Amino acid sequence: MATARLQREARTMEVMLHLYCDDHHAPQPRRSLCEPCAALHEYARKRLAGCPYGPDKPTCANCVIHCYGPRQREAVRQVMRYAGPRMLLRHPVLALAHLLDGRRPAPPKPRGGVTSGRPASPDGGGRV
Repeated sequence: MATARLQREARTMEVMLHLYCDDHHAPQPRRSLCEPCAALHEYARKRLAGCPYGPDKPTCANCVIHCYGPRQREAVRQVMRYAGPRMLLRHPVLALAHLLDGRRPAPPKPRGGVTSGRPASPDGGGRV
C-alpha cells in the first residue's frame, strides 16, 4: 500500500472485521480472525492493493468499478453494517476518516479498466 490513506483504509477493514468476528463467530484467541473472516480480510487487502485508482481511490460504495465478487461484496456489506456504528465508539479516528473519505466524489474512471479480469459492462459502469 503506497499511501497513508490506503494503509488507513486497510486498517479500517481489519478493525471492522475484528469487531464483527469477535461478536459473531466462535471465540478465537484475541486479535485472531476465524478462517472465513481471515480469508475475507486477505481478499480485501488484495483488492485494495490492486485498485486501478491507486492513491485517488474512492470508498468502495462510491466506486464505479466494483471489483469484489458478489459473495465478498455481500459479506463486506454485512460486516460494515454491524461494525460501522461500533467504530464510532471504539475507533473514532478511523470511523471519522472513513466517513470523510466517503464524502469525497469518485474520480473519473481510470484508463485501463477493471483489474478483476472481468470485462466491463456495455453501459460503462464496470459491472457485469
